[in-house]
Amino acid sequence: MKLNDALRLIAGVMICISLLLQQFHSPLWIWFTVFIALNLIQSAFTKWCPMITILRRLGMED
Repeated sequence: MKLNDALRLIAGVMICISLLLQQFHSPLWIWFTVFIALNLIQSAFTKWCPMITILRRLGMED
Protein backbone atom coordinates (compact mmCIF):
# COMPACT_ATOMS: atom_id res chain seq x y z
CA MET A 1 0.00 0.00 0.00
CA LYS A 2 1.30 3.43 -0.89
CA LEU A 3 1.74 6.23 1.63
CA ASN A 4 -1.17 8.40 0.44
CA ASP A 5 -3.50 5.41 0.30
CA ALA A 6 -2.58 4.47 3.86
CA LEU A 7 -3.12 8.05 5.00
CA ARG A 8 -6.61 8.16 3.48
CA LEU A 9 -7.46 4.78 4.98
CA ILE A 10 -6.33 5.85 8.46
CA ALA A 11 -8.21 9.17 8.24
CA GLY A 12 -11.40 7.42 7.14
CA VAL A 13 -11.17 4.78 9.85
CA MET A 14 -10.47 7.40 12.53
CA ILE A 15 -13.48 9.46 11.43
CA CYS A 16 -15.73 6.37 11.52
CA ILE A 17 -14.43 5.44 14.98
CA SER A 18 -14.98 8.94 16.32
CA LEU A 19 -18.52 9.04 14.94
CA LEU A 20 -19.30 5.68 16.53
CA LEU A 21 -17.87 6.87 19.84
CA GLN A 22 -19.96 10.01 19.56
CA GLN A 23 -23.11 7.99 18.95
CA PHE A 24 -22.59 5.33 21.59
CA HIS A 25 -20.36 6.92 24.24
CA SER A 26 -20.37 10.71 24.45
CA PRO A 27 -21.34 13.56 22.11
CA LEU A 28 -18.03 15.23 22.99
CA TRP A 29 -16.22 12.82 20.65
CA ILE A 30 -17.34 15.11 17.82
CA TRP A 31 -14.30 17.23 18.71
CA PHE A 32 -12.03 14.37 17.66
CA THR A 33 -13.74 14.39 14.27
CA VAL A 34 -13.22 18.16 14.10
CA PHE A 35 -9.53 17.70 14.95
CA ILE A 36 -9.11 15.19 12.11
CA ALA A 37 -10.86 17.51 9.66
CA LEU A 38 -8.76 20.52 10.68
CA ASN A 39 -5.59 18.46 10.37
CA LEU A 40 -6.57 17.40 6.84
CA ILE A 41 -7.32 21.02 5.93
CA GLN A 42 -4.01 22.33 7.28
CA SER A 43 -2.09 19.57 5.52
CA ALA A 44 -3.63 20.65 2.20
CA PHE A 45 -2.09 24.10 2.66
CA THR A 46 1.19 23.25 4.38
CA LYS A 47 1.91 19.93 2.63
CA TRP A 48 2.81 18.46 6.05
CA CYS A 49 0.83 15.87 7.95
CA PRO A 50 1.93 14.31 11.26
CA MET A 51 0.57 10.88 10.23
CA ILE A 52 2.72 10.84 7.11
CA THR A 53 5.77 11.53 9.28
CA ILE A 54 4.78 8.63 11.54
CA LEU A 55 4.17 6.28 8.61
CA ARG A 56 7.54 7.16 7.06
CA ARG A 57 9.32 6.47 10.37
CA LEU A 58 7.55 3.10 10.46
CA GLY A 59 9.10 2.31 7.07
CA MET A 60 6.29 3.00 4.63
CA GLU A 61 7.47 4.38 1.31
CA ASP A 62 5.88 6.75 -1.18
